[in-house]
Amino acid sequence: MQELVIASNNAHKIGEISELVTDVRLLSLKDIDFTSDIPEPYHTFEENALAKASAIYKFSEKNVFADDSGICVNALDGAPGVDSAHYSGMRDDEMNLQRVLAEMKDVQDRSAFYKAVICLIWDGEVYYFEGICEGKITEEKRGEGGFGYDPIFIPDGYDKTFAQLPLSIKNKISHRGKAVLKMVEFLESRAEADIV
Repeated sequence: MQELVIASNNAHKIGEISELVTDVRLLSLKDIDFTSDIPEPYHTFEENALAKASAIYKFSEKNVFADDSGICVNALDGAPGVDSAHYSGMRDDEMNLQRVLAEMKDVQDRSAFYKAVICLIWDGEVYYFEGICEGKITEEKRGEGGFGYDPIFIPDGYDKTFAQLPLSIKNKISHRGKAVLKMVEFLESRAEADIV
């Protein structure tokens, strides 16, 4: 079975992705003993994902994918965007989420979208996969599941936040789920090509 390193030690993220990637053996950063911090100084999801994937590929020489994702709020001119993980000035989900709620107080346009970009390095070649999930920001936190901004984001077509929806539904409609599924389709097509 082919191995694929996921550029993360985030248990929530790994759990979500493991549900979708079944034909390859997923390895975490811990599995390959990668302990360095990788800077994400760039202003696009694509550049940050590439920086992470490249650093891990260089270290492990294994196939790897990294994602960079965030929530983009239309009334905040697309913020937090690439700064989603440290919007409050710290890597703290609760503080980041509370800053968005504070900035959205009394704002009528609550539309937002989650965006994920995956950078896959497979057999030395670089590929990108993107997923977007449209929705809106709630006025208060709802639900205990998920992570990040999930308790304040309701995807279009639903009346529950990502933190309230079952993982099976979230994976089908989320930005990361969409991007991962595109990557899975690509990997499956590569596997079929290798067989032929």
